[in-house]
Amino acid sequence: MNVILIDYSDACISREAKTPAPVGSSGKFVQLRDKTTEYLVLAPKECASYHADIAERFCREKGLRGYRDGEGKRFDIHELTWVIVGGGKFELDRRKKYIRLYGNSLAYGRFDSKGLKSKILSICELSDYTADIE
Repeated sequence: MNVILIDYSDACISREAKTPAPVGSSGKFVQLRDKTTEYLVLAPKECASYHADIAERFCREKGLRGYRDGEGKRFDIHELTWVIVGGGKFELDRRKKYIRLYGNSLAYGRFDSKGLKSKILSICELSDYTADIE
């Protein structure tokens, strides 16, 4: 399965703070899949209070239909071939070439860690990183 990393850190921090994104960031992430591709979507804590914020932004950018629950803490996809696998927290340091995924999402549960380290290292821009999956 093809794996794609989407990191909203640069766009979000640059836009909100009006400064270049730092070499390191931390926040929340969501793991999504369709029939052929797995996505790891990262967003810094300044830009995503809930995992649903990340899922909703991703879906809007991809043109996927979905809805937010009444409390706003969950966004569900209305596309049969898509699933939100889970979520957690991340730390990313571009200078030290390090990524850490851990924890879980209250809305979506824990991410699928099976084989995730090798999947992350198969992503071109992360191939020389150290990946810790907890």
